[in-house]
Amino acid sequence: MASSIFTSVTRLAVFIFVTSLVSCLQVISAINAPNLPRQGVVSSDQILRNLIDYKTYYFDQKIDHFGFAEDSTFKQRYLLADQHWHKDGGPILFYTGNEGDIAWFCNNTGFMWDVAEELGALLVFAEHRYYGDSLPFGEQSYSDAKHLNFLTSEQALADFAMLTEHLKLDLPGAKHSPVIAIGGSYGGMLAAWFRMKYPHVVVGALASSAPIWQFKDLVPCDVFYKIVTDDFSESGKGCSESIRRSWKAVDNLTSTDGGLQWLSDAFHLCSPLKSKEDALFFKSWLSETWVNLAMVDYPYEANFLQPLPAWPIQVVCKFLREPSLPDKDLLQNIFQAVNVYYNHTGNTQCLNTSQTATGNLGYIGWYYQACTEMVMPMCSNGVSDMFEPQQWDFKAFSDDCSQQFGVRPRADWATTAYGGKNISSHSNIIFSNGGLDPWSGGGVNVHISDSLVTIVIPEGAHHLDLRFNNPFDPQSVLKARALEVQYMKQWIKETTLNPGSQSNKIV
Repeated sequence: MASSIFTSVTRLAVFIFVTSLVSCLQVISAINAPNLPRQGVVSSDQILRNLIDYKTYYFDQKIDHFGFAEDSTFKQRYLLADQHWHKDGGPILFYTGNEGDIAWFCNNTGFMWDVAEELGALLVFAEHRYYGDSLPFGEQSYSDAKHLNFLTSEQALADFAMLTEHLKLDLPGAKHSPVIAIGGSYGGMLAAWFRMKYPHVVVGALASSAPIWQFKDLVPCDVFYKIVTDDFSESGKGCSESIRRSWKAVDNLTSTDGGLQWLSDAFHLCSPLKSKEDALFFKSWLSETWVNLAMVDYPYEANFLQPLPAWPIQVVCKFLREPSLPDKDLLQNIFQAVNVYYNHTGNTQCLNTSQTATGNLGYIGWYYQACTEMVMPMCSNGVSDMFEPQQWDFKAFSDDCSQQFGVRPRADWATTAYGGKNISSHSNIIFSNGGLDPWSGGGVNVHISDSLVTIVIPEGAHHLDLRFNNPFDPQSVLKARALEVQYMKQWIKETTLNPGSQSNKIV
């Protein structure tokens, strides 16, 4: 039971991102890469390579910002793009890095590249400690709980603050530059918290698909899976019902060795199913697939978590119109559906159930964060959602964390550290959420004050507004981006008129 919960809840939480979105593609050096992923309005890889052009730097950060016994430092990687920067006070757009390689997030945050010229902005992409190249203890960083002890959002925010202050002192013309934090998914949470914790450092923040309320007692634990289910229900008749029926079909077939073999062959699995435990893992893999599809249900072809067609859930649902089929026929259709996600290109020889997205996300690091302060309760009931019923069991979750890392999660810490829903005293934060994004259920979607702006994008999946402009973008995301830029310009203007202030409010 405990193992099952760790798999379905903790593994699922990884995909915050991103965001991360959330947050998942190939990491490439935008300067030197011969093949960049297809993105947004760009119709050729060469054009994209000309658009994304940055330099890589490293900054010496304290391993521990809040104690004095550990005085060592590490190299934090960050990327700079100054092609459009209006020096002597031009704004800085500062991307708060997620749980993965910063080059990958840089290449998938087209919004910043699209608006850099209009705003005359310097672009900064800062890597999160313990991810990518920013390893505090090198190869030993993940060796044990002692070395992982400094992997917290608080330490990461302090890194961002120190790096920002360094850039403003070190770069000629940056001393009075207003800084705006931008992030998606977990990076969006960090962008919002950056503004909250360090309002003297950043004048505002764009927090896209940022589930800062996906914590204890703030939102219902079943909201995430309900939104995923709604996405499938609205994309095809019989679609969510077919998935809901598939769990029992899997149970029926995996009750025998012959059924396990049939399922392995039918799904072209790289590693055949051989036990009940394998069958549980297989169902977890299917669950993650449906969740990932909901997160990246973009209106055009994209290569974020996997290479996918436009509106991939609609494509998937074409295979799931008959929920009342016999078990084997139903599961053959389930295979055709998941094959859209894993083999859209037709180049995949077998399906690997150990990986559902890009390898550029730091899975182990996020597991650890979920087992310490990023405790996000999730549950399903199998009635209002299409998943198997599963209660949120904090004790079982905690026991798994103890077994995995030797640590116990603190379920209340995130709300204590960042205020939960009591954020009305803060200002100049845009919270944008997509109606198709399951993480929107834990996001800020209600009016709090005139300077805590909420933007809902009905046709938007996970941080769609942070992606490159695309001819197939719905009007709702175009309007969202225009409004986001409008607020940024206002923050920049107010700071320019009052250079001594970093906390002006829009009223």
